[in-house]
Amino acid sequence: MSKSISGFSKLSKSKKIDWIVDTYFSNAEDATRILKQYWNSSEKLQQLHDEFIENTITNYYLPFGVAPNFSINGKLYTIPMAIEESSVVAAASKSAKFWLDRGGFKTTVISTTKIGQVHFTYKGDFEKLKQFFISVKSKLFKDTETITKNMKKRGGGIIDIKLRDKTEDIENYYQLHASFETLDAMGANFINSCLEQFAKTFKSEALVFGLFSDEEKQIDIIMSILSNYVPNCLVRAEVSCKVEDLSENGSILGETFANKFVQAVNIAEVEPYRAVTHNKGIMNGIDAVILATGNDFRAVEAGVHAYASRRGKYSSLSHAKVENGIFTFWMEIPLALGTVGGLTGLHPLVKLSLELLHKPSAKELMQIVAVAGLAQNFAALRSLTTTGIQEGHMKMHLMNILNQFEASDFEKQTLTEYFKNNTVTHSAVTEAINNLRVKN
Repeated sequence: MSKSISGFSKLSKSKKIDWIVDTYFSNAEDATRILKQYWNSSEKLQQLHDEFIENTITNYYLPFGVAPNFSINGKLYTIPMAIEESSVVAAASKSAKFWLDRGGFKTTVISTTKIGQVHFTYKGDFEKLKQFFISVKSKLFKDTETITKNMKKRGGGIIDIKLRDKTEDIENYYQLHASFETLDAMGANFINSCLEQFAKTFKSEALVFGLFSDEEKQIDIIMSILSNYVPNCLVRAEVSCKVEDLSENGSILGETFANKFVQAVNIAEVEPYRAVTHNKGIMNGIDAVILATGNDFRAVEAGVHAYASRRGKYSSLSHAKVENGIFTFWMEIPLALGTVGGLTGLHPLVKLSLELLHKPSAKELMQIVAVAGLAQNFAALRSLTTTGIQEGHMKMHLMNILNQFEASDFEKQTLTEYFKNNTVTHSAVTEAINNLRVKN
């Protein structure tokens, strides 16, 4: 039976595990064995992992794979991907190989501006608030100089601060809306530190502003926090070739393929039910690279899906067209990423991933990540409009099903060969492995 506990965070890791397994598991010995088998054999490396978060009891592993043959702006990359879903790495690799001989991927960073906001309430004359903001704006910059000093030396810092009236949405609600350039850092700590200083300065200076009444001086700071919606931190990725060059192995005419592909994208542009799954496929590629490079995939997911809804209706992130015999497939996507700070200098596999990618800048990583998403989307749409998604996906999923049955090496080899020419479903695999075991 579950029970509460006081002081759990102060217990040693072994004591935490003892309490967990004794409280929640019928076989405490087996649960302990599973938790401990994922500990790293290096005590130093395990301690590093233990200190990433609180109340660590073990490590949770994901497969770490690579997708080779990506040509991006004429430079070859092998892209690291951390993901558990079958067929994602294979699909990305297949797209990379397909476009390698057709000009590769082209990318452009459109902008790298990030946003942070101080949310506050003010009861008074808006015209006075505007005058106060104008008078205090330079001091907002000045009071953050100790925070921005190093960032400014590298060419980054605070770009601008604006006062926003949001009283149509919430009574007495206003914002300081600030834009930032954080270069190779994702910049969350930097931005939040600046915002909190803005809030302190803004509140204290209001107390001595001569035009304010006593009530108007009492500005109430609600919170100061960066935004993960970064519509002006944009990167574009695209591929293009002659329509006839889309044909591969004579299996489908290039024109037929291009028309069906464009129609599939058009559907995702207008139908939210399709758009969500369409964009999820894009994020399969994006999240896998973000995880491998130690970035925050939750922040990226939130920002990307908000961007997909920016016109008031959820829609496709990618687009396609055929003009003058040229097929073009492209995507513009917001990505706030970093290659310094956070886990990038701590996690050994993150450092290895970044070295594998030629130690990219944040702008370069934006382009690589966007390409991974576009490649994933191309592979999915190519399957959907030709053979169907299940043929390739289920063949990749076959090994997972066989592992559920604890198949032997002989059984895996035999059934992998069998399902080269037969449809993979869970029931079909169950029947096949049972038949095989009866015969043997």
